[in-house]
Amino acid sequence: MDLLPTSESPTLGRRVGFRSLKLVSVAMEEPLPEEPVGVAYGVLENGLTYYVRTNPKPRMRAALALAVKVGSVLEEEEERGVAHIVEHLAFSATKKYTNHDIVKFLESIGAEFGACQNALTSSDETIYELLVPVDKPDLLSQAISILAEFSSEVRVSAEDIEKERGAVLEEYRGGRTAAGRMQDAHWVLMFEGSKYAERLPIGLEKVIRTVTHETVKQFYQKWYSLSNMAVVAVGDFSDVQSVVELIRSHFGRKVPLSASPLVIPDFPVPSHKEPRFSCFVESEAAGSAVMVSCKMPVSEMRTVRDYRDSLAEAMFHCALNQRFFKISRRKDPPYFSCSSAADTLVRPVKAYIMTSSCRERGTVEALESMLMEVARVRLHGFSEREVSIVRALMMSEIESAYLERDQMQSTNLRDEYLQHFFRKEPIVGIEYEAQIQKTLLPQISPAELSEFAANFCTTCSCVIKIVEPRARATLEDLKAVVSKVNALEEDRRIPPWDDEHVPEEIVGDKPNLGIIVQQDEYPSIGATELLLSNGMRICYKSTDFLDDQVIFTGYAYGGLSELSEDEYISCSMGSTISSEIGVFGYKPSVLMDMLAGKRAEVSTKVGAYMRTFSGDCSPSDLETALQLVYQLFTTNVEPRDEEVKIVMQMAEEAICAQERDPYTAFANRVRELNYGNSYFFRPIRISDLKKVDPIRACEYFNKCFKDPSTFTVVIVGNIDPTVSLPLIQQYLGGIPRPTESVLQFNRDDLKGLPFKFPATIVREVVRSPMVEAQCSVQLAFPVMLKNTSMMEEIHYVGFLSKLLETKIMQVLRFKHGQIYSVNVSVFLGGNKPSRSGDVRGDISVNFSCDPDISSKLVDIALEEISYLQDQGPSNQDVLSILEIEQRAHENGLQENYYWLDRILRSYQSRAYNGDVSVSFKIQDEGRSKVRKDLTPQAMQQALQRVLPAPCRKQYTVVILMPQLSYLKFVKSLFLLRSSGISRDAKILAGAAGAVVLAVSLWRYSRSTLTS
Repeated sequence: MDLLPTSESPTLGRRVGFRSLKLVSVAMEEPLPEEPVGVAYGVLENGLTYYVRTNPKPRMRAALALAVKVGSVLEEEEERGVAHIVEHLAFSATKKYTNHDIVKFLESIGAEFGACQNALTSSDETIYELLVPVDKPDLLSQAISILAEFSSEVRVSAEDIEKERGAVLEEYRGGRTAAGRMQDAHWVLMFEGSKYAERLPIGLEKVIRTVTHETVKQFYQKWYSLSNMAVVAVGDFSDVQSVVELIRSHFGRKVPLSASPLVIPDFPVPSHKEPRFSCFVESEAAGSAVMVSCKMPVSEMRTVRDYRDSLAEAMFHCALNQRFFKISRRKDPPYFSCSSAADTLVRPVKAYIMTSSCRERGTVEALESMLMEVARVRLHGFSEREVSIVRALMMSEIESAYLERDQMQSTNLRDEYLQHFFRKEPIVGIEYEAQIQKTLLPQISPAELSEFAANFCTTCSCVIKIVEPRARATLEDLKAVVSKVNALEEDRRIPPWDDEHVPEEIVGDKPNLGIIVQQDEYPSIGATELLLSNGMRICYKSTDFLDDQVIFTGYAYGGLSELSEDEYISCSMGSTISSEIGVFGYKPSVLMDMLAGKRAEVSTKVGAYMRTFSGDCSPSDLETALQLVYQLFTTNVEPRDEEVKIVMQMAEEAICAQERDPYTAFANRVRELNYGNSYFFRPIRISDLKKVDPIRACEYFNKCFKDPSTFTVVIVGNIDPTVSLPLIQQYLGGIPRPTESVLQFNRDDLKGLPFKFPATIVREVVRSPMVEAQCSVQLAFPVMLKNTSMMEEIHYVGFLSKLLETKIMQVLRFKHGQIYSVNVSVFLGGNKPSRSGDVRGDISVNFSCDPDISSKLVDIALEEISYLQDQGPSNQDVLSILEIEQRAHENGLQENYYWLDRILRSYQSRAYNGDVSVSFKIQDEGRSKVRKDLTPQAMQQALQRVLPAPCRKQYTVVILMPQLSYLKFVKSLFLLRSSGISRDAKILAGAAGAVVLAVSLWRYSRSTLTS
């Protein structure tokens, strides 16, 4: 087996190492270093900036980036969208590479399209990112040479533009959803009076459709100057200087595209004393929302005082968010959720932003509560207790970062250097940052935090916007709220904050110590299994991947599939209702304060066949996390009217939002068609909510986490057994076992979900009212995996899905230029986890496109799959997929979550028969055998075996289309019948969202999957 070695890690020693860090004596006016610490940094003769740093995580990988200080704000009117088009063209063709050969080469070395080769364009910048292996000669050099091509040798021909135009248009169309329209409108309102307001990164549809290659080339040559660029290379290479020389070799010979490179101009954003108001009505909105944004100039961080101010600012937002959360959990709350943050939106402007989601007709009340709370802070400040809680939270965060300072992901370090280049954000090194935060945090007083509330003043370039699915509030209503709160503040008629009592201990009386009745070692996977006296089974694996992480998951068989239809609605709401009340013995708002300064969280889930709890904590907070598990099993959740009312309000708002969203009808029909119309797959309606019995819901939830003997718990991370085992015995072994078994099921006897894939071809169109035309396509095939060859077939399915995704992407995007991205997914989750019987499911191909050509693209995709079944993939196709899978596997071996998942799957495997290492080995051998046997012929045979052969004999297609006018509808019926489509399901209404949307505006950027 391909296992990475582990080494013992002195958990507590590292933790004490932080706590024994000496405080530093610094003058407030002491300047912070302008050059980044811990990285080779410099500027080549041609003006290119570079950052190079060695970093071992992930092993044998390098995170690269080309940063360009060029964004959409530089575009002229006829160029709107061109900066983004250049970014697309870079991956399409350069001087050396044509026809997306860059994408094919990178995939051939295991750098997956999208995940490992990506780019984004924002108002002020463009970033090209690569994550590449460096374990073979010349791979790093080739990757850096690709970035060098992007800098000055992107090919811009008429043919290139036409090939990429469709993909960019589809990206544009994909952004014209309700969320996209709301974000765009808020952006324009925020930056009214500046060029930023008129330069959304995606551009104008008219320009995307008609722009010439000469215009695009002119923009590229005008602005892409090496003096406006930086190359970042962070990775597992031993010699930093040799990487600098590679950059010098590939970039040093590049000359500016323009004889006299232009200086990037500044684009001011005017301030305004009077607030701007907007009532935005969006019929497809996933709920009602309120946004309050206050703009201010960006200030550079130059001195220790500036750094201290940034800490105080972060503490202010954290303390305010704590209050917002507590308000949202009160009786009849003004909003469901609310948050505050600060961020740099564009180069010259940052903003303080509050966002909330609320019930319909509740926007005015939500706005008043938000403004009132900020005014309360201005008048009365925060209490010392509130500040101490926030201080503990921030101290815990820097402590964790310090402990894992040698285990940071290369991509995270790369992003830090990008911000240094774009924003001049100082990089002082985590060691010094930990010391200075430890020194400064205790010095920051409540009065200092309160001062930041002045930045939320409605006279400070403030923009107030509400979003509603139907017009309920008016501009006059919003202005009246502002006037009311201002008057109350002026008269000091806003009372101080009244906080809740918070208990000291999570567990009052420690439980009796459980006994380890059996212990087994599994050295082949580095794991130990314990059987506790209460019947709970524990498997733990110590790793050294992250010094400040321990994760765990406990599962038991038996879930919602065992319920009758009458019980299902109530019991399926059990987790939601119980979580609102408090599953750990305390209200969520109280528990939040109790956990301040601790890094420990536990969550629960009740699924069709299993109940699970999962946790993530610091090794030093493992006791707290296990206490939460103990509380979960010993707490009897009882419904209270006020909490149940809040949950039902939120659920009702969510259902109403689904009925407005065009995608709900589509998703519902896909589910109904492919899995049947059973109550388990059927969407919940408002009429169903009225049938919910809160008492029965909580009773069921209590039973789900009552009997420890039914649970197996897997723990992975930086575990010191001498410290952890007594805690496991105390809090997991101490969970009392009921005198009679509760929800104890044999995995082989569980009730399976009723679902059946259609036996014939079904092609349907779902029509839904839309503000702007959207089109989504799902093409699905049934899958049947035989029990006798399950361990190998499951891996074949994984390779097949990646092959189909790659090949359909190549034909629909790279050849025809008609989609932006494609996703191929496998669903096998409907099968009960028994150890016998075949496994049924489906493989689905999903993409969005122009509604007018959706059926044509489905046929092209079917044609490509048919070709692969008849002729098989090429040898290079197979090699690329094997390389991508191997690279993902290698990365996984260095992650705690990978090991947690692998061990859990080994316990839940059909091969498990009491020895987890045996089932782990069988799964591993299945993967190795498939990899060894995977040739083009083997892949072709798998396509014929796993999918219907030929694929055209059994499949379903569901296409979401805009609702037609009556005349168009009649015409479409004729056209559909003539093309062989079985029926047109005219379904009105819509929806995709399980919770009410809170619209937020952070950095406005359009991320792309590259070109």
